[in-house]
Amino acid sequence: MLERNSQVVLELVDARDDQAQRLIDSLYDYAIFMLDLSGRVRSWNSGAERITGYTREEILGRHFSLFYPPEELNSGKCERELRIAATEGRFEEEGWRVRKSGERFWANVILTAMRDAKGRVIGFAKVTRDLTERREAEEQLRQSEARFRVLVTSVKDYAIFMVGPDGLVESWNLGAQRIKGYTAEEIIGQPITRFYPKEAVAQGRPWALLHQAATVGQVEDEGWRVRKDGSLFWADVVITAVRDESGQLRGFAKVTRDLTERKRAEDERLRLAQAQESIRLRDEFLAIASHELKTPLTALQLQLQSLRGKGDSLEPGVSAKLDRAVRSTERLAGLIETLLDVSRLSTGQLTLKPERMELLATVKDVVDRLGEAAAQADCPVRVREGPPVEGTWDRLRLEQVLSNLLFNAFKYAAGSPVELSVSREGAEAVLVVQDGGPGIPEKDVARLFQRFERAAPMRHYGGLGLGLYVAREIVQAHGGRISVENPPEGGARFTARLPT
Repeated sequence: MLERNSQVVLELVDARDDQAQRLIDSLYDYAIFMLDLSGRVRSWNSGAERITGYTREEILGRHFSLFYPPEELNSGKCERELRIAATEGRFEEEGWRVRKSGERFWANVILTAMRDAKGRVIGFAKVTRDLTERREAEEQLRQSEARFRVLVTSVKDYAIFMVGPDGLVESWNLGAQRIKGYTAEEIIGQPITRFYPKEAVAQGRPWALLHQAATVGQVEDEGWRVRKDGSLFWADVVITAVRDESGQLRGFAKVTRDLTERKRAEDERLRLAQAQESIRLRDEFLAIASHELKTPLTALQLQLQSLRGKGDSLEPGVSAKLDRAVRSTERLAGLIETLLDVSRLSTGQLTLKPERMELLATVKDVVDRLGEAAAQADCPVRVREGPPVEGTWDRLRLEQVLSNLLFNAFKYAAGSPVELSVSREGAEAVLVVQDGGPGIPEKDVARLFQRFERAAPMRHYGGLGLGLYVAREIVQAHGGRISVENPPEGGARFTARLPT
């Protein structure tokens, strides 16, 4: 009886409220229709036809369960919605619904109980809105945010995390854990001052950077930061203010990159450049000083030689002192000439004047000239005889190489014999100087031909440690090579190989 009365009332409402029906029909974006107590469709607007695909003729009198997916019908969902609306006056949800074509759409549904003058439920008004596009957009946004979270979380080369307006860490990725050493559990909720050296915290540096980012939007900074273990690393930090739609500051996005290796490389390049500049200035000084010293030294040598020419008229004591002075000036002249050679080598100004020559004869000439020095060092020198070896070399420079090798033997192998040999091996001339001294410590072999290097402390032996360096450079300028070894029978063996 109640159902029949409600049907009559609904028909009267439909007939009486023509104007309201026309208004409802004009709402194209909403499906608005009436249901009787059993859930059958009693009215239908143009929005309902557009959204579901059913015409008025197709749907009137049919049960609203047509709009639900099959899996929900079996659970009694439609009856439950009607019961809740009748009991509570209203039912609302979002969920999947089905069009006439079978296609699903995401809908917002409001089911409202309609009552008569006595408060009895006589039917239901149902309003459905198609939110499929919004849901797809939300789902795309959710997936995008999820992918972004996965991306940020998985990035290992950058520390990416959020900081609240109060300076407390709110999120943490794997890169932050790798770079700074803290796990998310250890650092979330902790202040960013943990990442700064004590002096930077005392100066208020962390808060100054956050304030600057909040003021201008973004700030970038490079400086020392602190890991969990207390070690320092050089970091590039970008802090970006994060605001909501109303412009309210919500916090900061912070990206930190560990640039310690780059910093070390840059510092090393700077140190290298400074060292090279120091070497350049030193070589420049040596060149200038050598030239400046050579002029007065030459004048002094000429005066000493002039005095020596009057040897018969000098007292014996004065003559001995004069001889020592001459030897000292000769030694000083040799040191100055060596410095000049080093300067020429450093600036690439060492020039060769090659000529056709025979090497064994040159070796004998040098040995003869250094006979007095060999006698003073008690180093008998023997030249092993062999066939002549000809080539195209700078005679004076090769004599300098041989002199440096012999003086090196006289200095470090005093009191022992020195043997020289010249031979040909293929297209190379081989010059060997072997002494009977203590040999060279293995740790010093690799650096022996470098500038200012020696195999014994300077306090034991004089000199600048440049003779072997100059010898190597001259040999290499000829396209050859020089080496040193400790032969089994003892001593040191220097071997120079020169292309003929």
